[in-house]
Amino acid sequence: MVNDDDEEKAAMDAGSTEQDVQVAEVSGLQRGAGKGLLSKLMSFRNVEARGIQPIPIDERTNKRTYTIFTLWFTMSLNPLPIVTGMTATLSYGLSLRASSLIILFFSILCTLPVGCLATLGPRTGMRQMIQARYSFGYYLVSIPVILNLATLTGFCIIDSVIGGQTLSAVSGGHLTPTVGIVIIALIAMLICFCGFKVLHQYERFAWIPALIAIVVATGCGGRHLHQQVPVEAPAAATVLSFGALVAGFLIPWGALSSDFATYMEPQTPRWKVFGYTYAGLFLPTVLLMVLGAAIGGAVPNVPSWSQGNDENSAGGVLAAMLQPAGGFGKFMVVLLSFSILGNIAATMYSITLNFQLLVPWLVRIPRSLFAIVITAIVIPISIRAATSFFTNLENFIGVIGYWASAFVAVVITEHAWFRRGDCSTYSPSVWCDAKGLPSGIAALAAAACSFALVIPSMAEVWYTGPIALHTGDIGFEMAFIVTALLYVPFRQLEIKLQGRQ
Repeated sequence: MVNDDDEEKAAMDAGSTEQDVQVAEVSGLQRGAGKGLLSKLMSFRNVEARGIQPIPIDERTNKRTYTIFTLWFTMSLNPLPIVTGMTATLSYGLSLRASSLIILFFSILCTLPVGCLATLGPRTGMRQMIQARYSFGYYLVSIPVILNLATLTGFCIIDSVIGGQTLSAVSGGHLTPTVGIVIIALIAMLICFCGFKVLHQYERFAWIPALIAIVVATGCGGRHLHQQVPVEAPAAATVLSFGALVAGFLIPWGALSSDFATYMEPQTPRWKVFGYTYAGLFLPTVLLMVLGAAIGGAVPNVPSWSQGNDENSAGGVLAAMLQPAGGFGKFMVVLLSFSILGNIAATMYSITLNFQLLVPWLVRIPRSLFAIVITAIVIPISIRAATSFFTNLENFIGVIGYWASAFVAVVITEHAWFRRGDCSTYSPSVWCDAKGLPSGIAALAAAACSFALVIPSMAEVWYTGPIALHTGDIGFEMAFIVTALLYVPFRQLEIKLQGRQ
């Protein structure tokens, strides 16, 4: 637990502005020892008290760089990529070979921004959305924060549905998906409530049972994977549309990637942070998406899998795969359902930080309290979303890639072009000073104007633009390229008018 003097010292180290000291003082809500259940819970040593304030250099002492890999590996080693891969063959009608090539190519490309942005964490000590203030400004950053909150909440909902349905499948219907969703969400909330240290400790080891369960499931159901439904060669539009879904799965992680590296030593080699982030996200995502595509292609030809899909969606398929293993198989299904906790807990952690950025005065509310708030939001929506899972999954992941690509384009262009890759230009003395930060008009205008081409290039279940009719979904490519091109002149004009960077 951080005491009063440490908080004030941290604020001074981060730049000693009046706003910083105020932030340290108002966090006294978190220090009311003995006054209420929340303050008692937060008095435990392993509960992180710090919110969105930049981490001072003397507190960036974590030397275990490999924990970045284990965190991303655990976040990705669960049924979510499997379920996403299943849409390739079940929804898009792609062959296993075509699905695998699309997954590989788009994953190689779309994991790059996540790895790049993670390298800023140790050197700035700032969470990803705090860094975004240096391009989107103090007030206008609330717009990408709202979009990011919606995205992260959506992932939590999908994860909760998968975990709940998988628990329900192993119980033979005695435990409903609704109860399963509640169980998964509440456990994830407890991990998230504690914060950075507990989260990293959990993610350090939680991948082991998850990996065992996935390997056993693959071994039990592997003999059916060759029973693929025959399909015709895919059209280019279908390839690009599924590629956009893969992009929508990966690129949004760029809006929170440095959140998990802010306590690393500032001198940590960038290649290590990039490499561990990239590998931790890329390896399990690709392998499990390909596995999911193989499972989805065989579902119509395997009666037990088809029945499981009808009753409990993807969770029912995984339970059917492990059915030949008897009681041990049921235990593996339980492990699979709880493997989703690594993803939900880490996502919830970033959500709690984003809440404090949504409106400036929300920094006064303890980060941990938002873990309870987001859980109360996720549970009822998850219960509703479970009724039409695959449709909701496609719609959600397909859409989030557009805004995330525009956001990533702004932040990367700002860092690479205007700051020449120099992290020292992110002065901690202005992180909550509206007058010291850019107005954000250039960033918001570039991102908004890009949608003049993004919207005609979209291909969703509910809308297909005139460009996408001929090309397939190329919305995320348009968002990234057009935003980056527009941001350069817009930002140069902003700097000229403001008289500072």
